[in-house]
Amino acid sequence: MSPVPPLHLPDEDPVLRMVPMPADANFHGDVFGGWIMAQVDIGGAIRAARRANGRVATVAVNSFVFKEPVFVGDVVSIYARILRTGRTSVTVDVAAYAERSGSMGEVVKVTEATVVYVATGADRLPRPLPPLPEADTAPDAMPDSAQAMPGDHG
Repeated sequence: MSPVPPLHLPDEDPVLRMVPMPADANFHGDVFGGWIMAQVDIGGAIRAARRANGRVATVAVNSFVFKEPVFVGDVVSIYARILRTGRTSVTVDVAAYAERSGSMGEVVKVTEATVVYVATGADRLPRPLPPLPEADTAPDAMPDSAQAMPGDHG
């Protein structure tokens, strides 16, 4: 069995980056799963809101896997890409990575999730997604993109 190569952050900008503080953790220094879930939801919503060109609401969490613990002082980066869109919905693949505090660059993938958002109007009722501009070819704008998440090694 060959050793696993070191993991690096994806070669794109994260949608969100933060550092958990002691209030976000239990007395052992492990960050609460609910804190991580909230950050993943915020990151996914940022990506979905860009596609929806406005307000979105979380309607489903299709999967959520905690792969590694997060510790106080880790730098947590959230990456998100659109998996598919419907008439009013945006399904987003979200991955969270942690750069371990004081570890000389150790990076671990800590969470993977698939979250569904619905575009809503000022009345908070579902509304259709706006059409994509013809010239828009950015990966975030490709609703049926089936690309692997950059930096995804398993």
